[in-house]
Amino acid sequence: MVRDNWHDSAYLFGAICNDRNVGAAIIMATVNTEAMTEHVKEISTRVESGAHAGIVCNRAGWQQQGEQLQVPDNITLLPLPP
Repeated sequence: MVRDNWHDSAYLFGAICNDRNVGAAIIMATVNTEAMTEHVKEISTRVESGAHAGIVCNRAGWQQQGEQLQVPDNITLLPLPP
């Protein structure tokens, strides 16, 4: 069987703050809890000192806060309602 080896996947994680005109983004090879942890760590570096960020999430399994997903103290995850 012929297989197309020319394509691979990349996943873009991004967030913006319209009020401050600031964004944070990373590109990952997979979508999982480890990737989400890296994403929230990157967002955390863009939050002003003394401020707090809220991230709206769609309740995907890898976005669930728990033992594996580590969320910095200056970020709160805001899951969409079911």
